Amino acid sequence: MKMQARFENVYNQDSFLSLLGCAHSVERNCWIGDSRSNLKMGASSWPSETELDGVKKMVAEMSGRGVEEVRVVVSPYRICPLGAHIDHQGGTVSAMTINKGILLGFIPSGNTQVLLRSGQFEGIVRFRVDEVQHPRSAASENNKVHENDSSKTYEECDWGTYARGALYALQKENHLTQGIIGFICGSKGLDSSGLSSSAAVGVAYLLALENANSLTVPPTENIELDRVIENEYLGLRNGILDQSAILLSSYGCLTCMNCKTKEHKLIHSPKLHGSPESKGQKAYKILLAFSGLKHALPNNPGYNRRVAECQEAARILLDASGNGDLEPLLCYVEPAAFEAHKCTLESNLLRRAEHYFSENMRVAKGLEAWASGNLDDFGKLISASGLSSIQNYECGCEPLIQLYEILLRTPGILGARFSGAGFRGCCLAFVEADRAIEAASFVRNEYHKLQPVLASQLNQDTAVLICEAGDCAHVI
Repeated sequence: MKMQARFENVYNQDSFLSLLGCAHSVERNCWIGDSRSNLKMGASSWPSETELDGVKKMVAEMSGRGVEEVRVVVSPYRICPLGAHIDHQGGTVSAMTINKGILLGFIPSGNTQVLLRSGQFEGIVRFRVDEVQHPRSAASENNKVHENDSSKTYEECDWGTYARGALYALQKENHLTQGIIGFICGSKGLDSSGLSSSAAVGVAYLLALENANSLTVPPTENIELDRVIENEYLGLRNGILDQSAILLSSYGCLTCMNCKTKEHKLIHSPKLHGSPESKGQKAYKILLAFSGLKHALPNNPGYNRRVAECQEAARILLDASGNGDLEPLLCYVEPAAFEAHKCTLESNLLRRAEHYFSENMRVAKGLEAWASGNLDDFGKLISASGLSSIQNYECGCEPLIQLYEILLRTPGILGARFSGAGFRGCCLAFVEADRAIEAASFVRNEYHKLQPVLASQLNQDTAVLICEAGDCAHVI
């Protein structure tokens, strides 16, 4: 591709770093993000008091109770600057939340009934917490549109699926007696956008049901519970990156997660602490550029197919290196074994493995760059991740690739890549703070030239968003 010359090859076998020991500015295993918190964390600008008041008033009207009794789950969306498509293989990833996301206002119903309304979708969802929930496979009617209305999406037809999935996950170990009356809404225009809105919704329902039933569940367990929602209940073969970011992040930090060991670190930028190293460090904003493409991941066979290809590559490499008894995940393949036996892989499996090992190296280098305040190098690694996602992991479609290429030539952009699985949604970029407005305008205009139909379907106020870092999910 014409973009290849823009990036340095960051995969160097001899310099492969210990992925959990590469940065000095770290809080190790610091479980921030307690779901029982009644305080807003950090200094995030979201949610505003106006947003909170609006949600509380809706629940008060639905329940006939006082506004002061309403609790609100704040469940942010996440971005993954580095670590694309390797969490399901036990790789090491980086993530942070943004100051946008899901708000779920709720109040205990006083019985087993669950009653939910949505700010995005029509209708009322009703069920009981003593109903036994059963998994829904990706091929079930759960993922089909209504036969008589092909314009309706999966979410619109059955938007309460994640609430039922949360109940399914909690029922495995808990006896719930208390339902909720709730109103759920997301930041305008960002549902199904590649920011992990589905994981944010799942986490929100988990925290609300736990809170209503006085359950004490640490973030690590909620990560597993949300995995149950996605993997077992919905049949989506993703990893734990999304829910880990949402539950473990802390304002202004980069969250590093080893998806094999489940260990994590919060890596501070030196600027936050007035460190001498921060002198000259660039202030940044997060830019989100939307393609106008939306669909639910369980409906896309490409996602699960890529996961299966990674596992097949791992199986072949493990067999070739005499470790065929290990689980077929690429995290169990030593980099040296990959180099020695990659000739045994057919071309598409080789590309998947190349992405895994090179992305792990980019994460390691990126953590060092972030900890030292070097946003220029950090941004270059993000862009290289985007290129590998296109060339090696082979995700992305024409509109998303065009957005990515536009971002690479946008003034002030430090680095860019797809956000989410790359089969829908948006691209993310880190941009110099004082050039963010100029950059947003440039991207909006250039994308309209290439994709006038998709661009015209977007709300121009939210087609390109300037965001900031956020906090972890919590209950107010």
